Amino acid sequence: MEEVFFERVHKVTKQIPYGRVSSYGAIASYLGNRGSARMVGWAMNASKSNIQSIPAHRVVNSSGLLSGKRHFGGSDTMRELLESEGIIIVDDKIQNFEKVFWDPTAELV
Repeated sequence: MEEVFFERVHKVTKQIPYGRVSSYGAIASYLGNRGSARMVGWAMNASKSNIQSIPAHRVVNSSGLLSGKRHFGGSDTMRELLESEGIIIVDDKIQNFEKVFWDPTAELV
């Protein structure tokens, strides 16, 4: 059951556009599992072997904080990946979060 949920999370995460971010909660809500943000985080952590195809760095917490950064190889890897896409980060928090936020419920039909 968990494996199927992780696959669904990964499928949504692959659709987050370059230069945009989503949140654990937004993905959980889109999948009909409101309140399962932590499980989305586990799915992101499980995806680190597929970093090339699953852009886990584009999933942050609901306030734009890089709460999952410790799961990347180096402590700055997540920040560096996001900054390479033009996202501005100060003190591990995305600036203009509302502007770069991608909500799968609104974007995916």
